[in-house]
Amino acid sequence: MSTRRSFISKGSTIAGVLSLSSTAIIALAPARAWALDLESLTTLQGHTLLVLSRHIFPHDTLDSAVYALVVKDLDTLASDPKVATLLIEGIRRLNEVAGGHWLDISPERQLQIVESIAGGEFFEKVRSTAVISLYNNELAFAHFGYGGSSFERGGYLNRGFDDLTWLPSPPDEASPRRSNR
Repeated sequence: MSTRRSFISKGSTIAGVLSLSSTAIIALAPARAWALDLESLTTLQGHTLLVLSRHIFPHDTLDSAVYALVVKDLDTLASDPKVATLLIEGIRRLNEVAGGHWLDISPERQLQIVESIAGGEFFEKVRSTAVISLYNNELAFAHFGYGGSSFERGGYLNRGFDDLTWLPSPPDEASPRRSNR
């Protein structure tokens, strides 16, 4: 099956995947985020950027809808011709190094190629966009169990400073002992 056809068929099943995910993510998922309605990039370019984002920030249980936010943001940035050229040439280079479509090679080989471009301008554009798009949104907050900013809810005095359910509890020896005075 061709890469483009595969992506289109997978796109139609992501809705089903979302329906089997945690209800918090279903409630927060933007409508049709998985469809990747793009203005500046092609669907195939969008899919390449989504998979690249997954390699840069791998979370096996994080829904594709969250990674689609990265692609949407990159597509918006690609309205600038310089950014569009950077992204298109970066994808072209991935394909060139892969000896065909980068999406058609094994995930292990994809990762090797990603590691070889780390630090380059294309990689850094995707990485710097992805870090904000992935981790500064309600979908990711729900997935990771992070309650988000407390400022809008009156700060930590009203909300509690110890509600960090998204982090493991520290060992007892990490806390100071109370003296019985």
